[in-house]
Amino acid sequence: MNWKPELDELARREAFAREMGGVDKVKRQHDQGRLTVRERIDKLTDKGSFHEIGAVSGIGEYDASGELQKLTPANCVFGRARVDGRTLVVVGDDFTVRGGSADASISAKPLMAEEMAHDLRLPIVRIIEGSGGGGSVKTIETKGAANLPGGIGGTRWYRFTTENLSCVPVVALGLGSVAGLGAARLAASHYSIMTRKSAMFVAGPPVVKALGQDLSKEELGGADIQTRAGAIDHAVDTEEEAFACARRFLSYLPSSVYELPPTLPCTDNPERGDEALMNAVPRNRKQVYKIRPIIESVVDKGSFFEVARNFGKPIIVGLARLEGRAVMVLASDSFHYGGSWTADACQKVVRWVDFAETFHLPIVYLMDCPGFMIGLDAEKAATIRHGVRAMAAVNQTTVPWCTVILRNAFGVAGVVHQPADRFSIRYAWPSAYWGSLPLEGGIEAAYRADIDAVEDKAAKLEEIQQRLNKLRSPFRSAEKFWVEEIIDPRKTRSLLCEFARLAEPLRKPGPPENFSIRP
Repeated sequence: MNWKPELDELARREAFAREMGGVDKVKRQHDQGRLTVRERIDKLTDKGSFHEIGAVSGIGEYDASGELQKLTPANCVFGRARVDGRTLVVVGDDFTVRGGSADASISAKPLMAEEMAHDLRLPIVRIIEGSGGGGSVKTIETKGAANLPGGIGGTRWYRFTTENLSCVPVVALGLGSVAGLGAARLAASHYSIMTRKSAMFVAGPPVVKALGQDLSKEELGGADIQTRAGAIDHAVDTEEEAFACARRFLSYLPSSVYELPPTLPCTDNPERGDEALMNAVPRNRKQVYKIRPIIESVVDKGSFFEVARNFGKPIIVGLARLEGRAVMVLASDSFHYGGSWTADACQKVVRWVDFAETFHLPIVYLMDCPGFMIGLDAEKAATIRHGVRAMAAVNQTTVPWCTVILRNAFGVAGVVHQPADRFSIRYAWPSAYWGSLPLEGGIEAAYRADIDAVEDKAAKLEEIQQRLNKLRSPFRSAEKFWVEEIIDPRKTRSLLCEFARLAEPLRKPGPPENFSIRP
């Protein structure tokens, strides 16, 4: 006698699990333009690599003789899989079973996914659709008691969800209506993506309506709102695009903080110079210019992967490669407040500088910052407090750092272009322009007596401006060794590739020492 009957029973139960919420619920999911959780996992991961855990867990229905008639699977699907040949943990909500609500969940499953990622030091991708929290209003009746958030035995999941941010790459995909704890799971990630037809909110429209705000899902928590607020990093049109973004983001990162980011073969000449860089920054300092083509020119071709584009727009952030080596890129965007650091730009700097420190990514900063944003709105937003926090984050880093000053470097925000009190590499283009304060707007106040003493006040003002601008030349600073090097813009890529080579042996795997992880 062998164990074939038991294996047949296992196969039957696994077949029930693959049916998910049933034919009608699967059809409804497809009719609304969304994939099922199993289809999503298959499209995200390498073909045939998904090893599911706990597939047959759920709620069974038995006849009088104790024979299983039906199995409604738990609405959490998780296991190990590979993406581009590398093992990771993937966990997904099954919206076809009770709309992804915890009423139909087995809480140990998403918890084990987080524990497995933490203890095996594996990246984790969360596919989120639903609430995934303590349950719905009906839970009080079905459970016979009210759930106490954070009650006995109820906080273990929260520990691993937040602790994983300091240990392994965490990617979250919002692929439908996401509320409550589901929203927290989506936001508690290093990189979050949502489709434009999705929505995320702490509480949905019916609950919010009780506050007197009658809003649609899109009006309350659509992609435009959440990416502008910085709660979500990226919005895409299709689920397939979301999977592609997740795979690409992970390609720059180690599997955990105990490893180093992978270096890939590079066919792009590290000595390549781009003649267009000679005209990239206009002579007119009031004229804006496009920074993204400059980034694309100096990093490996096609390697720049921007994140959080819709939030904190004066600062552009992304991952890139230099001669195949992964780096974090910060760059000023003069199209938004001239590159001045707003409160949200400072928050963006804090988050992504921390991220680079966590995963051992050298930082390249292409700088054009005229200072912190000024004015009433800036003061109301507590810009200086956020700015000081950004300064602390930069100064806490230990990863190698290289700054290229393209144009402006003024004020306190100008100070924060490299970590304090340790060596970092710095270059300046001939277009660089710096000081404690910009000359514009300050000359008339500082030289009021001289200007008032002459008949042709405009000519006197122009004379003073020309005199001071000659003193403001970056060559005068270089003469005093107040700046290390002024370079030909066409040599930028070569020098950045050299920086990446110099940085490579300095990167050390393991958790950053004396470094605070900020959510």
